[in-house]
Amino acid sequence: MGQLGPWQPNRFLLWIDGGGGYLICLKEMVVLGHPNGGAEVDVPILAAIASQHVRIWRDHEGYLIEPLEPVWVDGRRVAGLTWLREGQQIRLATTVQIRFRLPHPYSLTARLEFLSTHRTEPRTDAVLLMGQSCLLGAQPNCHIVCPWLTNSVVLFRGPDGLYGRTEGWLELDGQRWENQAGPIGSRSSLRTERLWLAVEPF
Repeated sequence: MGQLGPWQPNRFLLWIDGGGGYLICLKEMVVLGHPNGGAEVDVPILAAIASQHVRIWRDHEGYLIEPLEPVWVDGRRVAGLTWLREGQQIRLATTVQIRFRLPHPYSLTARLEFLSTHRTEPRTDAVLLMGQSCLLGAQPNCHIVCPWLTNSVVLFRGPDGLYGRTEGWLELDGQRWENQAGPIGSRSSLRTERLWLAVEPF
């Protein structure tokens, strides 16, 4: 059971029953690289890349990519800080292929989708660079698409930590919340009528 807020992590793992696993990063700047290189890395990728291969920055206008080692965006090598746009393809070294997504037009939360067979360590399906909120729902513009959901679930930053809300009720660590947001702790489980997810610190 998670300890109810405040909890303000830099990153965490999100496991969705029937919907896969996700690495959620909340910092404005994240480093992608190999996990065993001895350097600090926010998004560890099991691949033949440098221990700190690339930085991705978020500001109020969008995202910038900063290569520390060879990086290509849409087939063009990046020499310095470069803006990222929805749908662009990022290549690290020779083999790692990632698609940069901004699924929702009114959210600065981005999604990194692996196009190659490489994955994070521990293995997740995608990486979310979370702005103010993360939307789980059936619509294709959700950050995490769960086709079976009738009511979307939102994870968002509050003044003192992370919260979850949906229309109707949700249950957080055994406590039921009706039409209001509930605090998310470091090992919380969240349940609605059609969703179960677990949070794990990372």
